[in-house]
Amino acid sequence: MTTPTIDATSAEVDTIAPVVRMVACGSVDDGKSTLIGRMLAETDSVPIDQLEYARTTRRGGSTIPVGEVDYSLLTDGLEAEREQGITIDVAYRHMDLPNGRRIIIADAPGHEQYTRNMAVAASTANIAVLLVDAARGLRPQTYRHLTVCALMGVTGIIVAINKMDLVGYEHATFEELAGGVKAAAARLGLEDVTAIPVSAVTGANVIETAPDKMPWYHGGSVLEVLESWNPPDVDNAQPFRLPVQVVVRADGNFRGYAGTIANGTVRPGDKIAVADSGQTATVASIVTYEGEQEFAQSGEPVTITLDREVDVTRGDLLSAPGEGQVQPADKYAADLVWIGEQPMAQGRSYLLYCGPKIVPATITAVRHRLDVVEGHKHAARRFEMNDIGRVEFATDSPIPLDPYDECRETGGFLLVDRVTSDTVAAGLTRYALRRGDPNIHPHTYDVSEEDRSRLMGHDGKVIWMTGLSGSGKSTVADATVAALHAQGVHTFVLDGDNVRHGLNRDLGFTPSGRAENVRRVAEVAKLMKQAGLVVIVALVSPYRADRRAAAQIFDEGDFLEVFVDTPLAVAQERDPKGLYKKAAEGDLPNMTGVGQDYEAPENPDVRLDGQADVAENAALLSQLILGDD
Repeated sequence: MTTPTIDATSAEVDTIAPVVRMVACGSVDDGKSTLIGRMLAETDSVPIDQLEYARTTRRGGSTIPVGEVDYSLLTDGLEAEREQGITIDVAYRHMDLPNGRRIIIADAPGHEQYTRNMAVAASTANIAVLLVDAARGLRPQTYRHLTVCALMGVTGIIVAINKMDLVGYEHATFEELAGGVKAAAARLGLEDVTAIPVSAVTGANVIETAPDKMPWYHGGSVLEVLESWNPPDVDNAQPFRLPVQVVVRADGNFRGYAGTIANGTVRPGDKIAVADSGQTATVASIVTYEGEQEFAQSGEPVTITLDREVDVTRGDLLSAPGEGQVQPADKYAADLVWIGEQPMAQGRSYLLYCGPKIVPATITAVRHRLDVVEGHKHAARRFEMNDIGRVEFATDSPIPLDPYDECRETGGFLLVDRVTSDTVAAGLTRYALRRGDPNIHPHTYDVSEEDRSRLMGHDGKVIWMTGLSGSGKSTVADATVAALHAQGVHTFVLDGDNVRHGLNRDLGFTPSGRAENVRRVAEVAKLMKQAGLVVIVALVSPYRADRRAAAQIFDEGDFLEVFVDTPLAVAQERDPKGLYKKAAEGDLPNMTGVGQDYEAPENPDVRLDGQADVAENAALLSQLILGDD
């Protein structure tokens, strides 16, 4: 653990970074907004009208007299925040320091419910100001925010032990709390940590040091440390990376590839590779708003042209060739900050966003969940909201991801729910587990799927029947198969109970187990459909995300979702397997419709009345499959 040496008598430093991104974080009501508001006001970084507003406006419960500045109002942008007295969204402000440095401040929310916002703020930060309430001590959210900062690659930490006025400016209290944070930081591999005792309300050690109140402290104020701190030098020797945001076409056959350089440098004449395909070319020119350039580096938006035509689309990654080239892989280990309100489901398909690239991804294993307070790693099967830990995931096709420690932009990603479009996790790639093997290629056989269809006399198709247990799925499927079989149609039924006796006997009925059950059945159904069969799947499949993931592996028209719509009360009355009775007795906690929700299809291809005559439903389904009018 190192502490930078501060020259408190001078605001000048040898090297001044033009812009430093800072995140202010910590538990709720630790005083972040007040600290940042005071710094903004004292550095003349706040418009006069906002300052006057903070003098005359008071939120409910405020004890600050009208006429004095309520500094916390200078960063709270939402009306709901002012009413509750807490920060909900991330408030961004610019601050110009006396030495010419510019700081972009992200005032992150402290409440656990808004950890997702804090993670977003930390993902672009160079340095963090982590506040600790001296009167309340270290809290779980303090450790969680410290952990998120470490994971997100924040290189400097200023620990502001705030509200020292409430503990009589006691030296012992400061040392105890600073020691606790530094011990946690050491476990996380954070070395650049500076602890400062402050009182945001009185201003002690915020802008200037306060030897009259804390004569035992000999370091700099928060402002002085920010002025003296320099982020690590950008390593332009790192391999070149450019995620392609836009393919630019213009008159004169101009074709360029636009994006922001994520890593390294580029010059005309440099060799580059398309990471996704392995094609190589030479940079012909670098075009920016100012015109053609002879050099560009990390962080600069550019459009580059190549000396020859290669297949490049939005989402592709242009990289250095040879040893510096990132190799696509379809399985990775990553650290996740789970921010979704619903628990993570192992085996469920999510959408992975990395820059402009979007690809389906499935969490295949949970390696551990991190205890953010003690630093221990615990075995886990899933993550709840705000959990942090390591997972393994697989993508539907190989993609190029760098280790996050080497490049934030090409190693960080988001996981998005495929149904709600909610962001459920922030991910940080650690390493590839399985590279895409260029020696493995799908084999195309002489007898095609079309040939099999002609031999069968009909096309293959998948009919996915979903509904509550006892809704009548298997009964309708049986009657439909009988009707089709009589007409010479080759069919097969994949029944939920039947596949769990063999192929899926290792799976349970948790959301993760159900997601994997659906995935496997969908893959088997696809193979059977390619063989020319009409496959009827009778599976509860209670979650929309899983059903949607199953549908997306088929071509349009090959997959039909059929909802057997039967009220829960009717299914419970039927109870053909006695499952609802067991659930009522507490023996089946994961019973769909009782212990777990059933998400009915919103727009199924076919809706069958589960209380209608079975023969009528079978006839309707048969007509749909055969394409009869």
